[in-house]
Amino acid sequence: MRDQAKKSTRITLERGVLEEARRLGINISKAAESGVLAAIRAERARVWHQVNADAIAEYNALIEANGLPLSEYRKF
Repeated sequence: MRDQAKKSTRITLERGVLEEARRLGINISKAAESGVLAAIRAERARVWHQVNADAIAEYNALIEANGLPLSEYRKF
């Protein structure tokens, strides 16, 4: 995703946030991109968990009822 060409966009920030970022020498574009990427990762994880919730619940019930597969061979 990071190897793609950049696209210019506009964002709106609170004045104090922008002033503090500039005072600290923070690159607004990089900070915004990092934040958006973090939001993308979080949303993808949330959707994955939502889509797979039934399968995870079924697997957990199977383990609860039958124990771990091959557990008799575990050394710990």
